[in-house]
Amino acid sequence: MTLAADVVQINGGDTAWVLVSAALVMLMTPGLALFYGGMTRAKSVLNMMMMSVACLGIVSVLWVIFGFSEAFGNGTSAFIGSWDFSGLGSAVGKITQNGAAYPIPLLAFAMFQLMFAVITPALISGAVADRMRFAGWVVFVAIWCVVVYFPVAHWVFDFGGEDSTGAGWLAKLGVLDFAGGTAVHINAGAAGLALAIVLGRRAGWPKQPMKPHSLPLVLLGASLLWFGWFGFNAGSALGANDLAALAFTNTMVATAGAVVGWLVVDRIKEGRATSLGAASGAVAGLVAITPGCAFVAPWAAVIIGLLAGVVCAFAVSLKFRVGIDDSLDVVGVHLVGGLVGTLAIGLLATKAVNSAGRDGLLYGGGWELLRLQATGAFTVLAYSFVVTFVIGWVLNKVMKLRIDPEAEIDGIDLDQHLETAFEFGGASGALGRRLERTPVRVGIDGDGD
Repeated sequence: MTLAADVVQINGGDTAWVLVSAALVMLMTPGLALFYGGMTRAKSVLNMMMMSVACLGIVSVLWVIFGFSEAFGNGTSAFIGSWDFSGLGSAVGKITQNGAAYPIPLLAFAMFQLMFAVITPALISGAVADRMRFAGWVVFVAIWCVVVYFPVAHWVFDFGGEDSTGAGWLAKLGVLDFAGGTAVHINAGAAGLALAIVLGRRAGWPKQPMKPHSLPLVLLGASLLWFGWFGFNAGSALGANDLAALAFTNTMVATAGAVVGWLVVDRIKEGRATSLGAASGAVAGLVAITPGCAFVAPWAAVIIGLLAGVVCAFAVSLKFRVGIDDSLDVVGVHLVGGLVGTLAIGLLATKAVNSAGRDGLLYGGGWELLRLQATGAFTVLAYSFVVTFVIGWVLNKVMKLRIDPEAEIDGIDLDQHLETAFEFGGASGALGRRLERTPVRVGIDGDGD
């Protein structure tokens, strides 16, 4: 028997598109660092950004060693991959096989998927801003990726070989998630909720105001996320084709719709449209359209975006009612936005735009697709929350995840990195007090910098 892999030739255009898309998705992680960094207080900027940068290093190394193989290895298990691509040496010279044969190198696919694996734990960091030890974060990311992300990526994104052998159980079940509404956003949002509960509230929250220190930085980060997200969604077509164009279009218009939706809520609640609302609305729209960007028509994408903007704008305030300090609204934007987008597929998906999809409720497909989408969404939510809570609880007992109260007040940047984002011309106030407790650092050049 001759496999498609034996006759498929590498397509230069498709390969170039996937590689460019991978680069765009890579840009999303520094974009997220700027977005989160701007939303924190000035004394926490560097630590917040370093949590994202650390993911680039940790996850990339793990991905090469065994992560890609754990997620996409040619095994027979519906719950985890195999180890045949460990080290990625065996991937050289092969084409991509994921439910079908694609005319792109397997390494191009591996690098594209790596960028998803990098940004997912980076998203979690926003839930624990200002209070988590950097060493604890590094260990958490490594364990979480191995135990949570890599297996979930297999469940959702691995469609097996040409005969579907070894396909992930959610993919095999028929759950639709084109670019990561479940595996990335619901996964990260649920994990952020669990970790926020383990670490507890920031000192002074919610009575003390904790406003973003740089809204221009927030807008810049959101813009880079929007830009990179075209690679995230359109790149998931794994080719320069009609499906990529549909995903690109839907990504644009859904995000625009969400910005409008969030600003309307801002106007109702605050009496003014806010820059933070515009940036948050854009991210909410990007999250919501991610799972269905290649399964719905553009008009439906606008509806999904508008809905996500409104729902997420109200959702972010729930943390004050329940008393859970989700610092940068990871739950309200990514978990809630991911749920909105994943469930919306069950209503608005149509085979008219993608024959590989299914018809949702509004297109005569009945309730079946909505049931499947709910199964995928809430299974990933439950698994991620429970396992993350256990990981966080154990690590907190073993190595203490939270910084000391005094360090939290003075600033996590100085405590964890011996650096500050801004130099205000001398060691005064909290900075001065902290430097007095670090004579070795001061003695380097004698001026306290």
